[in-house]
Amino acid sequence: MEFTYEAYSQLLEQISACEYQFVNYHNWEQFERCVILRHDIDYDPIKAVKIAEIEKNKGISSTYFVLVTSDFYNIYSGKNDTYFQALKNYGHEIGLHFDETRYWGLRNDLDALKSKILYEAKRLEEVMQCPITTVSMHRPSEFILKADLKIPGLINSYGKEYLYDFKYLSDSRKIWREPVRDLIESRKYTRLHILTHAFWYSERREDICSSIRKFIDRATIDRWNLLKDNITNLTDLISKEEFE
Repeated sequence: MEFTYEAYSQLLEQISACEYQFVNYHNWEQFERCVILRHDIDYDPIKAVKIAEIEKNKGISSTYFVLVTSDFYNIYSGKNDTYFQALKNYGHEIGLHFDETRYWGLRNDLDALKSKILYEAKRLEEVMQCPITTVSMHRPSEFILKADLKIPGLINSYGKEYLYDFKYLSDSRKIWREPVRDLIESRKYTRLHILTHAFWYSERREDICSSIRKFIDRATIDRWNLLKDNITNLTDLISKEEFE
C-alpha cells in the first residue's frame, strides 16, 4: 500500500466494501464485524487534520491521540488548538497519547505512571473542552505492554483485548508489517484494530527519507514565520528566501 492520501481513501473504501463497521473503543462490542481506526499524532497536527478530513468526507469517525509532552508541538498554542479543534469538529474522538519515557524515574512504578496518565488526560481535557476517555502509549516498553494497565475512566488502546481479540495492524516507520489490504480483502478476521500515522502520508508517493526531510525543511520556515511575528523588521535582519 502506498502512503498517499488517495491510497488511504481507497483503504477506507475497501474496509467498507468488505462489510466491516467503523466503530470506536466504546461501542465495538455491539458489532460482529468491525474495525477501530486509531491515529497517533507523534509529530504533525497539520497532517492529522488532512487524514481526518478524508474520513469525515466518507462519514467515518476515528480516534486521534494527542501527545501532551511532545517536543514537536505545544497543545496550548493557539495555532495548534485550531488543528485539534478541527479534529473534534469533524466528529472524531480525541484521546491521550502517553510517553512513559517522560517519567523515566517512574518506569517500574505502575501506580505512579497511572497518576501521570490521569494528570495528562486532565490537562488535555482542559484544552480540548471535551471528555478524554481513551489513552494510547507512545512507543510502549515491554513492561507497559505486559502490565495491561487498567486506568480509572480511561480505555487503554494497548489493553489485551485490543491486541489479542482484534487483529492489530500498524504502519509504524512507514512500513506495514503485514499486507493490510490483503488481510482486509480476505475477511479472515472479524475485528480489526488499525493504527496509522498521518505523518507518513502525502499527496504523492515519497520514500521515508523524503518525508522526514520535508518535515524538517518546513519546520525552518515555520520558525521564521513565528519569529517574524515577534521580532520587529525581521526581514531586514534575515530574509525568508534564505531558507526556501
